[in-house]
Amino acid sequence: MHTITDKIDAITLIDDAHRVPAPPCPRSVKIELTARCNFNCSFCATGYNLRSKRDMDRNFYSRLLADLREAGVEEVGMFYLGESFLLDWLPDAVAEAKDLGIPYVFLTTNGASATPDKVQDCMEAGLDSLKFSLNYADKEQFREVAGVKGALFDRMIENLKEARQIRDEGGHDCGLFASYIQYDGVQGQRMEALLGELAPYLDEVYALPLYSQADLTSQDSAEHGWAIRAGNPGRVGSMRDPIPCWSLFTEARVTYDGYMSACCFNHDGRFHMGDLHNTTFMDAWRSPKFRDLREAHLKRDVRDTACERCAAFE
Repeated sequence: MHTITDKIDAITLIDDAHRVPAPPCPRSVKIELTARCNFNCSFCATGYNLRSKRDMDRNFYSRLLADLREAGVEEVGMFYLGESFLLDWLPDAVAEAKDLGIPYVFLTTNGASATPDKVQDCMEAGLDSLKFSLNYADKEQFREVAGVKGALFDRMIENLKEARQIRDEGGHDCGLFASYIQYDGVQGQRMEALLGELAPYLDEVYALPLYSQADLTSQDSAEHGWAIRAGNPGRVGSMRDPIPCWSLFTEARVTYDGYMSACCFNHDGRFHMGDLHNTTFMDAWRSPKFRDLREAHLKRDVRDTACERCAAFE
């Protein structure tokens, strides 16, 4: 049976070797192949349009992959803040990473654009993990939270079920997972019927807390009556302290326009740590700006840093 929570917990745990201002190469890197998204979820700052939303340059992607592999990166996520299944060359991106020798390639999707043909192409290209973000218990909550037509909810569910059939019939070694956000104390109960229906199609399901998205969505979330957690504490059941934030020490992210980001929620550019068009991945990972930010986290004092409103959120 495929599992994903062990991998998540391994990334969100800052071991002694990485608990330093200039840590070793991270095991995992997420690459934003596109910043575009076809949802407008109220828990996400994507809909605030704080930056332009385009696709990554393919030549830059190829150079980046080679740099990551040379640095020793073992796991590459083909997503960040956008919806990667909107990109027509997603299967080629997966194949290129696997051909280069990246051991583990993973992907998270909102599911609406993860059509059977695209999923099959990605699995045939060597995709190791596909996770669906099931952040809605039913069509009514979907319309309210995702901000799009309810018909996409049915499409998302059908695409998930089709993905299992494609995997089984093709004999692909690709894990199929789902996560959902615990907006409040009763969301887990709301999810029971849907998760019961989908259990035969999934290898594992786990819950996430509601993040403030670097404090960008705190007000909107509070207006919904949702409970917000500071920083990015990982998954429910294995929560990490918001300071020091694991996101700075154990996993890197690259935006579609080529910046290394210190944060999972870098919607406004304040977490840019280096321009990978003119510096290597490891030089950006250990840049003076990144070292200073990590120093603040290790001292447990993020006042006057980019992380202040997020990690110290109350």
